[in-house]
Amino acid sequence: MTLDGEDDPAAQLPRPQSLMFSFLGIYVLHRGVAVYSGSVIDVFARLNVSEEAVRSTLARMVKRNLLTRHRRGRKVYFGLTPHAADVLKDGRRRVWETGAVNRDWDGTWTLVGFSLPDSRRSTRHDLRSQLIWNGFGLLQNGLWIAPGEKDVTDLIASLELGDHVTVLTAGAFKPTETADLVRKAFDIERIAGRYRAFLTQWDVPRPLPDAPDDLARQLLLHTDWLQLVRQDPHLPAEHLPPDWPAIRAEQVFQTLAREYETRAAEHAAAILDELPV
Repeated sequence: MTLDGEDDPAAQLPRPQSLMFSFLGIYVLHRGVAVYSGSVIDVFARLNVSEEAVRSTLARMVKRNLLTRHRRGRKVYFGLTPHAADVLKDGRRRVWETGAVNRDWDGTWTLVGFSLPDSRRSTRHDLRSQLIWNGFGLLQNGLWIAPGEKDVTDLIASLELGDHVTVLTAGAFKPTETADLVRKAFDIERIAGRYRAFLTQWDVPRPLPDAPDDLARQLLLHTDWLQLVRQDPHLPAEHLPPDWPAIRAEQVFQTLAREYETRAAEHAAAILDELPV
C-alpha cells in the first residue's frame, strides 16, 4: 500500500474505521482515557485522512456503541465502550497470540451445516459472510468447516437461525484426507497471495519512505496485519506448503512493530490530548 496510491493505481489506503481500530487498540485500550477529537484528527492527517472522514468515522462508531462522548469545556473526547474494548481485545489476541501460523492444531474440525428457504436469502448471505469472517470454508453445498473448535453460538443467535443450523466437531477418517479438506474448502493460493502482497509492501529496506513518521507507519502496519490475520482461516501448518508466506510475513510484522513502537509512542504523546475516564 502506498500513502497516496499514485505508484500503484490499484493500491488503496485502509478504510478510516480500520485505521481507527488500530489507533484505539494501541493508544486507548487499557489506558483508561478518552482522546480529544482534534488530536485524533491531527494523527490521522499523517495518513492523509481528512478531518471530515475522521469526524464521520467517530460519529458512526458512537452510533454503533463502540465509542462514548465526554465533554470538557468546548472539547469533545471519545472513549471506548465495553463492547469496543472486547472487539479490540479480540484483535490484539489475533495479532499477538493466535498469530498467522497454526502449529498447534489437534486434528479437530468444526462443521456447520444449514438449509434455509429462499424467503431467508438475506439471512443466508449474512450467515455465509459471518462464517467466512470466522475462518470457515465451504466444503460442499450447505456444509462449512473450520480447523479447531469454533464457538458459533453468538453468531447463530444473532441471526435467529435456531433449528436451521447444525454444529458438530469431527475428525477426518479414511478415505477422507485432511489435505483434501484444506484444498477443497479453502482458496490456498488466494490466502497466500494476501501474504505475498503484505511482504511486497513491508519486507523491504525502508517501508513507506514517504510516510511522515513512524506513527503513521505503525498505524498502517498494524491495520494491514490485522486485516490479513482476520481473513486467514488459520489452517494447520502441516497441511500447507513448506514455503508458506505467512511465516515470513509474521516475522516481518513483529520486527517492524517493535522497531516503530518507541518513536511512534513519542509522536503520539506529543499530539494526543487525553481525558481520564
